Amino acid sequence: MIYEITKPASVAPLFSGWQETIVRSCLEGVMGHLYSTSAENPKSAAAALGDFCFLAGTPDRELLSDQPDRCAKDTVILVPQTPEWGCLIQEHYQEKAVKIQRYATKKEPRIFDPAALRRLATSLPPEYSLRRIDEPLFHYCQENDWCADFVFNYKNYAQYRKLGLGVMAFYKGEAVAGASSYSSYHGGIEIQIDTKETYRRRGLAAACGAKLILACTERGLYPSWDAANPASVALAEKLGYHFDRAYTAYEVSRSSISPPALK
Repeated sequence: MIYEITKPASVAPLFSGWQETIVRSCLEGVMGHLYSTSAENPKSAAAALGDFCFLAGTPDRELLSDQPDRCAKDTVILVPQTPEWGCLIQEHYQEKAVKIQRYATKKEPRIFDPAALRRLATSLPPEYSLRRIDEPLFHYCQENDWCADFVFNYKNYAQYRKLGLGVMAFYKGEAVAGASSYSSYHGGIEIQIDTKETYRRRGLAAACGAKLILACTERGLYPSWDAANPASVALAEKLGYHFDRAYTAYEVSRSSISPPALK
């Protein structure tokens, strides 16, 4: 049986040393959920938020197999704490678990150069403009797949306004790129950046990212950056981050493990 953990302190030691802010969001009770197969004496735990699930403690097949169904999206990204967790993921899901590499950056609150970020934020041609994500833009993001992750993990605009922060780039009135909080925790956010495909390689992601980082520093928030690919690492380094390490994760699609529909 799977239990939702309502007392984060009971599973916090299992995640000791893990610096990922999504885990922190769950442990702090800001957003996300914690699960275990034991409510009284948990030996393993899952921290789930958005399409991510971090697995800690003693590998547990029951806990593992339950997570894709709890994900709000079709694909869940399973992040194992240990190689043993990784082996269990591969053994349980076999070819349905796609092994990927992700890239962590160092958590360095005082590393950013405000002058350099301001130059990037104001580097776009005059036909482009940057706007904070307000309530109309929040709903726009909800309705458009390319930028849905900017607001996906927030229940409503009131929560986003309280906990989140975002910037979008416009070209002649059209929203074409943006940087926003994928998730929030006490003292910071996890950054999500995207650009419409036809507008990429124009410096829009860098400008939006720089504007968002500046807004975070003004509020005393740390803008954490976890990269999905080397291009994201390069953009992060352009904005002032330093690469930390690559780590292994697994993508599992709910549709790939669901039983076939009855005919």
